[in-house]
Amino acid sequence: MSKSWWVSVVTWLGTQGLQILLIIIGSILLARLAGFVSHRVTRSIARGEKDRDSLVQSETAKHRYAVAQVITYVVVALIVVVATVGVVDRLGVSLTSLVAPATVLGAALGFGAQRVVQDFLAGFFVVTERHYGYGDVVTIWISGCIEPAEGTVEDVTLRITRVRTADGEVVTVPNGQIIKTINRSKDWARAVVDVPVRNQFISEATQQLHDLCDDIIKEQHFRDLLLDKPTVIGVEEIGSEETVLRIVARSLPGKQFEVSRELRARVARRLADLGVDSTKVHAVDSIGDTGTSVSENSEDATASAGVGEEDD
Repeated sequence: MSKSWWVSVVTWLGTQGLQILLIIIGSILLARLAGFVSHRVTRSIARGEKDRDSLVQSETAKHRYAVAQVITYVVVALIVVVATVGVVDRLGVSLTSLVAPATVLGAALGFGAQRVVQDFLAGFFVVTERHYGYGDVVTIWISGCIEPAEGTVEDVTLRITRVRTADGEVVTVPNGQIIKTINRSKDWARAVVDVPVRNQFISEATQQLHDLCDDIIKEQHFRDLLLDKPTVIGVEEIGSEETVLRIVARSLPGKQFEVSRELRARVARRLADLGVDSTKVHAVDSIGDTGTSVSENSEDATASAGVGEEDD
């Protein structure tokens, strides 16, 4: 090899090579800076909500957290693209000559990666329209799956939603495959309890339930969970031997499970003298399905009151 070749290599390393190295280092530092800023923003949001658990965070805080995650993702992607263009340009490759191949490649990716594009578009609308956010309790129906994903949202990006179930399992759902979502912790929640009462005790049972609602709202524990006093709606179903009375209570988001458990236990104790079967006092969830009934043993019902675990 001639001496001039080595001189040209050294010259290139001292100019374009050094610039490429600086571009790579700069892009890595910028990506780390974006992650650091995102971390500081999310920590700031967490400090603002330190007196609340993840289920009771304000909707604004949840949305800001999701937006911060998405913006970080987009900024890092832009940094990678700009750095790649800069490196290619300094390698002496004409960008105009890459237009035609890039068009063909883009069309091929468009057909071959339709699911990915669909995921990104769906994720964009999930974030901007505030379908759910970090800490929300959700039920997500996924295309092609029989059982929905149920649990607490741990992460929302433009491509995926990550949900942790009550069993501790992490379910990753592509946003483009979501066909229906139920958010159980947006703004407020409702605990609904149905109480079957023998027909001859309807009037007395209704009065007892009204008194129970008055007593509950006076307790500090309930005042911290409820937005207003529980209400006896009245007769929900009429049968030949029993009539179903319904109680509803608006609670803080995510706290309807705790409220419904406490209501079921107290209703079972209050109406035990009227022959109400504690196993038939049940909660009705937000989609109309019957929840877990009170334990057969009234003592078990009493012990279960106030437990902070969620119903399945």
